[in-house]
Amino acid sequence: MKWEKVEIGQLGDVITGNTPPRKNPELYGDYIPFIKPTDMEIDRRYTPNPEECYSELGFEKYSKSLIPKGATCVVTIGSIGKKMTQAYCDCFINQAVNAIIPNKDYDNDFVFYLLKNNLNKVKGLDSGTSSGRENVSKSAFSSIEVKVVKHLPTQKRIASILSAYDDLIENNLRRIKLLEEKAFLSYKGIVKSEKIFSEKKLEEIIETVKRKPKIPKSEYIEKGEFPIIDQSTDFIGGYTDDKEIIYEDSPIIVFGDHTRILKYINFPFACGADGTQLIKPKNQNVSVAYLYFELISCNLSNYNYARHFKFLKEQLLRLPSEKVMNNYKIETDKIFNLIHTLRLQNTKLHEALDILLPRFMSGEINV
Repeated sequence: MKWEKVEIGQLGDVITGNTPPRKNPELYGDYIPFIKPTDMEIDRRYTPNPEECYSELGFEKYSKSLIPKGATCVVTIGSIGKKMTQAYCDCFINQAVNAIIPNKDYDNDFVFYLLKNNLNKVKGLDSGTSSGRENVSKSAFSSIEVKVVKHLPTQKRIASILSAYDDLIENNLRRIKLLEEKAFLSYKGIVKSEKIFSEKKLEEIIETVKRKPKIPKSEYIEKGEFPIIDQSTDFIGGYTDDKEIIYEDSPIIVFGDHTRILKYINFPFACGADGTQLIKPKNQNVSVAYLYFELISCNLSNYNYARHFKFLKEQLLRLPSEKVMNNYKIETDKIFNLIHTLRLQNTKLHEALDILLPRFMSGEINV
């Protein structure tokens, strides 16, 4: 089957999003999703839970820039060459994103994988801005050359094979979310039914996890066996030398030093990136999952660990009886071990997809 070069702009309509003025809050609501780069997850096909939505009034005002279900949306300002998403339903995007709405000659899913395979070309066109942010103009983005096969049935076959991997990944992510919700509901059940709690200051309950000296970026790869924990995502890279593991098998909690973030991590990792503070319970009988949800319930995720630690260490946390805590620990250890297994499965699926994607998109593998 013949493959030929075309420009992205020839695939269909290219639309740049926009952000309604914040001084007009009536344009925001819960009517239709509004997707921004901060909502997107690297290597995830869809963005099912964006932070904001347009109101019905906002929908009517900006209807000409509506992005239909199935369109491919690529970040062109900010973290370019990394983030993209496929619209899981009709939605709107902001000005840092360009959407490609394929014409009748191209399959929606094929275009998504085509753009995913060419993200490096987007990065290569970075012209920058006066503020130093990465930037690729709409015209430059539209002029990027990509190789396509114009036989629509072939496009659909390629997309269906690659989609099978992403479907499994999305299914695992949904299972992870349900498992996390189950653990949280059990925590809420304890808080609601337990009549007697002991109260202790945060500094009495937790200790910091010593981090290894910073590993130079030149010594880790994009996806290694042992993640490097970031303050906004689970990892920003990987490391393959298990001698650098500082805290294996036991769960920890991650605070962000520079941004407001609090997360639960229960897999081996190489080190914490700059801007993270790693903590764990002093007492092994205290459930890390319970401590994590208690910290969230106290709104401590809104505090910078380094800047506000004097306040944080005085914060009182509620602890249930030893028996209740032990039962909850047994329950949630099983839950988060399963979550870890699902995450490992997704890692393997991503690796397989990364290998197959360029081969299908170059015509190396015939379908």
